[in-house]
Amino acid sequence: MGSVMRNKVQRKFKMRGYTLKIDAMSEVLRFLGGFPEAEDEALELLLDELHQHSLTSSILDKEPVEKVVSQLLKCEFLDEENATAGGYASDSNDLRIIDAFDFPKFRYDPIKKQFHIFTGKCAVHGDASQKVLLYRDRFLLLSQRLSHDPHFSKPVFDSDASVSGSCQIVQIQSLVGQTGKKWIMGLISQLEDGHFYLEDLTAAVEIELSNAISLLTPLDLTTGLFVENTIVLAEGEMTLDGIFRVKTCGFPPLEDREKSFTMFSGIDFFGGGSLSKEETIRLRELERESVNDMFVILSNVCLDDEQTMEKLEIILSGYENESVVPSLFILMGNFCSRPCNLSFNSYSSIRHQFSKLGKMVAAHQRLKTHSTFLFIPGPDDLGPSNALPRCSLPKHITEEFSNHIPKSAFLSNPCRVKYYTQEIVFFRQDLLYRMRRSCLMPPSTEETTDLFEHLVATITHQSHLCPLPLSIQPIIWSYDHCLQIYPTPHTIVLGDNSEQKAFKYTGITCFNPGSFSSDFSFAVYRPYSREVELSAV
Repeated sequence: MGSVMRNKVQRKFKMRGYTLKIDAMSEVLRFLGGFPEAEDEALELLLDELHQHSLTSSILDKEPVEKVVSQLLKCEFLDEENATAGGYASDSNDLRIIDAFDFPKFRYDPIKKQFHIFTGKCAVHGDASQKVLLYRDRFLLLSQRLSHDPHFSKPVFDSDASVSGSCQIVQIQSLVGQTGKKWIMGLISQLEDGHFYLEDLTAAVEIELSNAISLLTPLDLTTGLFVENTIVLAEGEMTLDGIFRVKTCGFPPLEDREKSFTMFSGIDFFGGGSLSKEETIRLRELERESVNDMFVILSNVCLDDEQTMEKLEIILSGYENESVVPSLFILMGNFCSRPCNLSFNSYSSIRHQFSKLGKMVAAHQRLKTHSTFLFIPGPDDLGPSNALPRCSLPKHITEEFSNHIPKSAFLSNPCRVKYYTQEIVFFRQDLLYRMRRSCLMPPSTEETTDLFEHLVATITHQSHLCPLPLSIQPIIWSYDHCLQIYPTPHTIVLGDNSEQKAFKYTGITCFNPGSFSSDFSFAVYRPYSREVELSAV
C-alpha cells in the first residue's frame, strides 16, 4: 500500500490515542488490503474493536492487532456462511433482533475509568460472589454516571462547594465523627427487620426516612418510586446515636444518551453491532425515508380466550386491507389465561392454540409475506422459572406456528430490537402494581401524580428495568446486565397489566400497550416520528 494510506492509518490511530510499531502497521495494512473498496470502513471497525479490548499499553505491537484482525476475519467468514444459508437478518440491516442471553456484558473499572467487556461464561446457577457482583456492578454504573454531572462534581479551583453550587458525594465510611449536612449515595437495603440502611462499596449506615422529601429542582429528581434495592442520593446529617437522618432524597440524575456515547465511543452496549460513521449516516437516511413503517404491539394476548382471538382476527384483517402493512407485530404474554405453574398440565392445548394462531395469520397473505411476528413471554408463561431474564417459549410449543409463518421469532423477556439506528427495548412484567406496593414512602406529587410516569422515571434513573428487591422479583445473578438500560435507548415498551399509557421522558419514548385480553387495547408505534398511537377494538 502507498504512503497515503500509511499516513492515514497513523493519523487515525493517533486520534484514538494509539501509536503503531512497524510490525503492527504491517498487520493493519494487510487487513485493509482485503477490503479495497471499503478501506475507511474497515479501518474504523478495526479501531472500534481495539477500543473494546483491555490493552496494556497505548503503544501497539503486532500481537494485539493480529488478535483483533483474526477475530474480524472470522466474523466476516461466519456472516458469509449465514448469508449463503439464508439467515433471518434483513438484507438492508434495517432490523436486528437481540435475545437477552446474547446481550454483551460490560463491567466498569473505577480505576481505569472505562468499561471492559466480560468474556467469561455466565452461569445460570451462580455462587454467592455473583450476587455481590450484581449489586457492585449496578452501583458502579450509576456512580460513573454521577461523576459526569456538574452538580455533583468537586470544584477544581473553588474550595467552597456551596458557592459553586455543587454537592460533593462522600463515602459512607467517612461519616463517622462528622457533623453537618452531607451528601451520600447508596443502595437502600433492610439489613434488619424494620431498619433501613444505605450501603455503598465502603460501609452501611442506618437511615431515618421519616422527614425525607423528594429532591427539589433544578436536578429534576422529584419523580420516582423509592423501593428497596434502588440506589439513591441522600442529603442529611448524622445523629448522636449513629443514624443518618435524611432531609432530601432522590435518584442519581439521568445522563443524556449522546453524552454517554461521547464518553465511551466505540462500545456496543446495545448488542446490535458496532457501526462506522458512514454506515450510521447511511442507515439514518434510510430510516428517514421509511415514513410508513409501523409496529403493532399487543400485550397479554391469551390465545385460549375465544373473544381475544376474535378481536385479534379483526386487527389482522384490518391491517391486511391497509395500503401499507405493519413491518412488525409484537405479541407479548401471557399467552394463556391460567398460570403455567406446577399445577398446569395442558401443554398440548397451548401448542394447539399457537397452531391455530399460525393458520389465522397465514390466511392473510400480505401480512404473512411482508410482516414479521415476534413473541415475548409473560410472567406466567411456560418456562423454567419466574426469574428474569426469561428464556423464549419452548420450541415444542411454537414450532407449528413457525411452520405456518416462517417470518417469526420467539424471543426472551426482555429483548431488544435495533431498527436502522433506533434502539428499542421490550419488557413484559406487571411492574407498576408491585413497585407501588413496595414503596418505602409515598411518591412525590410536585411534578406528577401519574404512577406510570413515576415508574418510567424510576427505571430510567436506575438504568435498570426491574429495580425491585430480589425477594419480590428473582433475577439470575449472572444475567442482571440483561436488564440494564445504559445508555438510555430511544424507546422502552413496558408491557403491563395496567391501563395503557404513553409518556415521553427526557427524550425517551415510553409506553404501555395495555392488556389486550382485558380491554382489547393495543399500541401502534411509528419509528419514523417515534409517535405512539394508543388504540383499542
